Amino acid sequence: MLTRRGFLAASAAGAALGTQVLGGLSRAALAQGRPLTFCSWGGALSELEKTAMLEPFARSKGIEIVHTSPTAYAKIKAMVEGGTPEWDLVDVGGRYIFQGADFLEPLDLSLIPNAKKLDAGWVTPKGIFTSTGATVIAWNTKALPADKGPASWKDFWDVKTFPGPRGLYKPFYYNYEAALLAAGVPRADVYPVTDDKVKMALDKLRELKPHVKVWWSAGAQPPQLLASGELAMSSAWSGRIFAGIKEKAPVAMTYKDGIAWGNAWVVVKGSPHKAMAMQAINYAISEEAQTRLLDVGTYGPVLGAAAAKGTADQKTWMVSAPENARDMLIINEEQAALYSAKYEAEWNRFQLS
Repeated sequence: MLTRRGFLAASAAGAALGTQVLGGLSRAALAQGRPLTFCSWGGALSELEKTAMLEPFARSKGIEIVHTSPTAYAKIKAMVEGGTPEWDLVDVGGRYIFQGADFLEPLDLSLIPNAKKLDAGWVTPKGIFTSTGATVIAWNTKALPADKGPASWKDFWDVKTFPGPRGLYKPFYYNYEAALLAAGVPRADVYPVTDDKVKMALDKLRELKPHVKVWWSAGAQPPQLLASGELAMSSAWSGRIFAGIKEKAPVAMTYKDGIAWGNAWVVVKGSPHKAMAMQAINYAISEEAQTRLLDVGTYGPVLGAAAAKGTADQKTWMVSAPENARDMLIINEEQAALYSAKYEAEWNRFQLS
């Protein structure tokens, strides 16, 4: 395991990438005068990544890791084009692996041997998924009892049975899938994306648009807006809702008809810490790190060996647990990248109409 190699092994790995590692810092990084920097989305996810994955890794290597948020794709592009990236390792949505490929380092899998232990779908040439979550239907339990909430996107669209203002994600991302599921399209037929399916999704979204009070753009918004009662129901990231439930906020959610995805780690092109960043990815998908996710209870493991250790209670919130996965659509990130780009202008017109 790379996470258990000593300092000499880390140095050798750095040299293999053409950069000599000195005391945990490459010469290029020393010239910039900064430690390895990790950027993620904030909130429960960033806390999980820090405590379960990166702090133990940093201690094992005797290095410092700086944590920042939120992830911003435009900033990655600007940093790479400027030639002085401030971030090294970044948590991104899976579609960005394809959309932002020009701004990412190709992964050296000799530095990430644990990738061989993952299902092939979690590994791509420029990004590896390190935890799982889902975009789910969540609601305010004062508006709807926790055990009597919606159980599908069709229910989410049903404003007569389930009245109250809605929240949806601002990009077309997730909304394409949710709208088709609400329209009765079988999960197996959501992809590939076609013009006809996009038209169907937009038509379905137009039905609900008068009831959408908030088009949210940050993961912290849905639990806050639901807890305050400003929204009765919203799409939301599962980890954010689980964090709210732990804090006794009046929110609930369901995995039924959820849109499952993973959190992908990528290395910014030109990073002076690219060798160490790839070793950090390797540690994040190790059984040791992945097993820690079970006790955190927000975002679940991608490693099957770690997921198998979950108790019955833990499996109730794990996306990768069969009893949850069978009720969800697994997002096709390559297709999501396609529709996000191809139909961006049409989506913007929809938002403004």
